[in-house]
Amino acid sequence: MAERAARAHLARDPVLAGVIARIGRSRLATVKREPYEALIRAIAHQQVHGRAAEAMLGRLLANFPEAEFPSPAAILALPDGALRACGFSGSKVAAIIDIAHHAAGGHVPSRRGCARISDEALIERLVAIRGVGRWTVEMLLIFTLGREDILPVDDFGVREGYRIAAGLEVQPKPKELGAIGAAWAPHRSTAAWYLWQAANAAKVKDKGATVRAAAGTAP
Repeated sequence: MAERAARAHLARDPVLAGVIARIGRSRLATVKREPYEALIRAIAHQQVHGRAAEAMLGRLLANFPEAEFPSPAAILALPDGALRACGFSGSKVAAIIDIAHHAAGGHVPSRRGCARISDEALIERLVAIRGVGRWTVEMLLIFTLGREDILPVDDFGVREGYRIAAGLEVQPKPKELGAIGAAWAPHRSTAAWYLWQAANAAKVKDKGATVRAAAGTAP
C-alpha cells in the first residue's frame, strides 16, 4: 500500500513518470541491522570492490565465531594489528575503532533509539564520527532504517539518473536537485531509488551498444 502510494505520488512528476513507467514497482528494500553494524560495513565498502569488502568483513567475523556481529566492546578489545590483519587499511581501522568508541559511549543510537531521532538530527550526530560523511548516513537512513524521505543529492548516481531521465546535457547541481526534489516529499527515498535505476539502465544500454559495435552489429 505504501509502495503504491509513493509510486502514484512520484508519477505526477513528468520526469519521474517516464522512469516509473519503464521500471514499474519500486523494489526498495531495507536490511534490518543495528546502525553501529551498518556503519562498520559501510566503512569496509568505501573505495573498494564489494568482494574485497566482504572478504575483509568475513575475516573480521571469523574472530567472533559465536557472535552474529562483534559488539563495540569486542572490537575495542581486539589486539593491536588484528583489524589490519583482516585487510582493512589504516584509515578504515581508525574509522572502525572510532565507530566502536562512539557506539560504546551511546553516541551511535540503537535501531530502536533511532526511531526517536529525526533524519537531520541523526545526520548531524553521526557525521562527527571519523570516516562517516553525510552520504554514508543517508545510505543508513534509507537502507538500514527505512526512512522514506531521504534524497541524497550528492550521490552521483542519483544526479546522473535525473540527467538521463530529464534529457539534460549535464547533471543538476546538488542544490538544484534538492529544490526539484522538494515536490517528491514525503517519498524522496523512493524517488532516489528510481533515479538509481535510470542511471543503471543507461549504463547497461551503453555497455550493450559497445559490445554490439565491437562485434560489428551496432545499428
